[in-house]
Order: sequence, then structure tokens, then C-alpha cells
Amino acid sequence: MKIILLSGGSGKRLWPLSNRNRAKQYLSVLQGPGGEMESMLQRLWRQLDEADLREHTRIATCRQQVELLQRQVGTKAPLVIEPEQRDTFPAVALAAAYLYSIAGVSLTETVIIMPVDAYVENDFFSCIRGLPKLARESKSDLLMVGTSPSCATDQYGYIVPEANRFHEDEGLLDRKIRAFKEKPHAAEARKLIEEGALWNLGIYAFQLDYIISLLMNRGLPIHYEELYKQYAKMPKASFEAEVTQKSSSRSVVRFDGEWKDLGTWKHLSENIAYDQLGLGSISEDCEASQLINELDIPISVIGLSNVIVAASPDGILVTSKHASSELDAKLQAMNERPKFEERRWGHAKVIDSALLASGLHSVTKRIFIAAGQNMSYQMHFKRNEVWTILSGEGLLLLNETQRMVGPGDAVMIPERSRHALRAITDIELIEVQTGKQIEENDVIRLGISWEEITSQSTIV
Repeated sequence: MKIILLSGGSGKRLWPLSNRNRAKQYLSVLQGPGGEMESMLQRLWRQLDEADLREHTRIATCRQQVELLQRQVGTKAPLVIEPEQRDTFPAVALAAAYLYSIAGVSLTETVIIMPVDAYVENDFFSCIRGLPKLARESKSDLLMVGTSPSCATDQYGYIVPEANRFHEDEGLLDRKIRAFKEKPHAAEARKLIEEGALWNLGIYAFQLDYIISLLMNRGLPIHYEELYKQYAKMPKASFEAEVTQKSSSRSVVRFDGEWKDLGTWKHLSENIAYDQLGLGSISEDCEASQLINELDIPISVIGLSNVIVAASPDGILVTSKHASSELDAKLQAMNERPKFEERRWGHAKVIDSALLASGLHSVTKRIFIAAGQNMSYQMHFKRNEVWTILSGEGLLLLNETQRMVGPGDAVMIPERSRHALRAITDIELIEVQTGKQIEENDVIRLGISWEEITSQSTIV
């Protein structure tokens, strides 16, 4: 058995805490067993370890999220890296090519695909353990997992088995699928439930040969390196659209335990153990309302019921817990540059951006680097930078010249200058970028780890 966790999506539905650089699965909003805060990814990764399933698991993620993912689950977590975000079908295809051509997995091995944003208890992993046996015994190419709906919602896909309903004593027996519907409107969802439909959990089991053969039939590469190179040619489509709905040989097994999707503010609010996180207060006349505040200013919530108030450098959201559809439509129209980033070495927050009278653009960031961590050795072609160290001490590497920096020091970094900073103690600094253009992708990374950086440089 091989498990692939899909953790490369943008996950912007929990805006303003999530953005294209910090997807919802990385938000530390859940409470762990010891009272510590953990993300959806960290919770599932911990549960897989407790269920002795982690050794069978790899995480599929896009290149832009690798640093943040490794910060949360460690650098030893086995990854399948996508060059860019292109939805779940390309991600599964690339993972299958990796298992086949890099990991040397047998074509007869059962592969299980799972999302990372589900909230489950330990009995769920007994179901996962049973999937390889069910997949072998099933006469279907594709085995899906569903659960009985608790309401008619347009947030999930629906699976209608051929049999009218699962009987109470059927347990994990699989049934052929008669129909599949992705996120129907509420009236259609109610009709599907009457027909015995299950919520689609986004969990699939199949033999590796099934996807490898599909790639070959479509004329796509089956070796990871080649598919990686051609990844931009892959369709931006979901696994459901490209595989599930087109398959004529598919079955579903019902999971009867607790399962919740934490992809919306409503569902997340039902599974967080606090009313308030961050500065601010909620008055006693509020009912079922919650505040999550990442800003340095207090927020007061007074006289509101069934609302979520969420604030970050990217914006402030005040929404009814039942307004998921309206919020989804609003987020589709938003394409602003994220103002908060969590990185391998710490985090950065945009505190100002402006078009100067000179015609130059300016972006000001407040940056935190944790002790022992370092920024990559890099250079920019379209901007100059000025760093002002607020607190902490570190080693600055600028064009192969190394020196100590501390509070009050200012560092000029002209464009095309090679630079890196390693924190000896926790460092906070202000970075001011100026240039005719300031773009996120204006960066060439010459080294990541400090050992790699210093080994390739002639340091003065």
C-alpha cells in the first residue's frame, strides 16, 4: 500500500488567513492533543504516525509550498514535488509516475489518494487499512470512499451507488457506482440523498497500473522527470473530472465514522476549541461567534451571532457562517498579492506598498528569521533592497563577503548582488524594496542551506 497526500492546492477559501502562498492546510488553527496549535497537515501527519501508516505515505505538493510544508512536518517527510499548481489530476498523475519510475513500486501495488483537509478520528485509519484488500477483491478499476450525508449541501461531490441504499449490516462492502455529481445545488443534492447518495470524501484506491496505463493511452510520459518537464501541458483539471466521471469501472465503499471537511469557515468553526485567537474580545451577548486575529491591533465583536471574524495582513473578513457560496464567489474575483508569507526560515509581512513620485515602486516588509535558520543565497535583477536590523544578531553574506550584523545596522543590497542572512539569535528586520518593477518571481536562488551556501562560496 502506498498513500499519497494531496497538499499542493491554493486553498484560498479560508481568506484572509489563507492565500496563494499560505494554503488553508498550513494554518495553525486546530488544537493538538497537548493543547498546542497545529495545522490540518500536521494533524493528519501525526495521526498517520499514530496509526503506523506514515512509512507508507508521501506528500504531493507544488514547488512553491515545499519550504512551508517542511517547516511544519520536517525535512525528512518524503515528497513528490510538482513544478506548479495544476489541480488534482496532474498531481495524481505525477505522483503515479514518481512511484513507478523513481520509487520502483510494483504496478500491482494499491495506491490510495487522500486530501489533507479532512477532520477525522482514529477509526478512519482502520478504513484506510482495509482499502487494499477491498480494491483487490473489487472488480472495479477505481474504488472510492463515501460517507452518509448529514445535510444537503453544495460544498461536496455526491456518489450514488447502484443499490438503492447501503444496509446497516453491510460494513465496508463496496457497491458499483451508478452516478457521480460534483457539488450540485441544494435541491439536486436533496434528491440525490433520497436516492441513497453518499458524500464523496475525495479518497481513491487503485492499482498503480491503472493510472500508468491511462497516461500511456493519452500519450503522456510515465517517467517522473519527463512528465515534470511537460507538466505545463497537463490539463488544469480535477481527478474527478478527468478520471472518476469518465471511468466505467468504479465502486464505492461507505465509511460510517466521523468525517468533516475543514475547507470552509463554517466547517472549520465547528471544530476549533476556542472562541478567540489573537488580540480582541467577544462580548457576552454574542452567540456561536468566533474571532481569529493575526493583526497587532485589537478587534472587538459585539452583539453578533453565528459569525466568523478573521483578520490578517491580507484583509479583514466578517461573515455569517452560512455564507460559504457567496464568499467563494467573492474569492474567485480576488487576485491580490499576498501580504503574509510563512517560510522555511520564519515569516514576512508586507506593511506598506507605494508608487513613489520618482516612478519607482516600493514595498516594505517586516521579516522574522528564527535562530539557526537562514534566507537562501539569492539575487534580484529588478530591485534594490535596504535591510534595517531591529533586533537579534546574524551573519550577513553579501557578494562573498561575510560580516556580523546586529540592532541598528543598515545593509544596502543593490540589484544583482548575491546575498544571504543567517540568524544566530532570532532576528527581526525591515526590508525596503525599490525598483521599476517589483515581482515575486524576480529571484535567482543560488543556495538554500547554509552548508550549501558556504561550501560553494569563497568567503572573505
